[in-house]
Amino acid sequence: VRFLATVASEGGAAPPIRPRIDQPQRIHIVIPAVSALAQNFPNPFNPETWIPYELAEANHVTISIHDPHGRLVRTLELGHREAGQYLTQESAAYWDGKNHLGERVSSGIYFYRIQAGDFQSTRKMIVLK
Repeated sequence: VRFLATVASEGGAAPPIRPRIDQPQRIHIVIPAVSALAQNFPNPFNPETWIPYELAEANHVTISIHDPHGRLVRTLELGHREAGQYLTQESAAYWDGKNHLGERVSSGIYFYRIQAGDFQSTRKMIVLK
């Protein structure tokens, strides 16, 4: 379940193409009811991928990537993120397919895990060369 928060200054009129500071503006923000980790895209991928997620509340976000044996391959420290959806290529977490030494990982299955406050979730992705 999601709700749409609309913030508008008095007047409610749609802003012009180049709004002035003193004119009304609308901002639409979708805030998820629960946090979620979505499937990376593309999947399979080579050499890079994006990891979309949603946050029900603002938190520090970390995504860790592990090999099939559970060994840590790379940590993506995303820092503090506001509640909202991070689903597009412009906003999702980005992984360049490299380990913590800057080397390209080999083909195979990897697992990515998000940690955002008390929320954690894990999904599978495939590197295919």
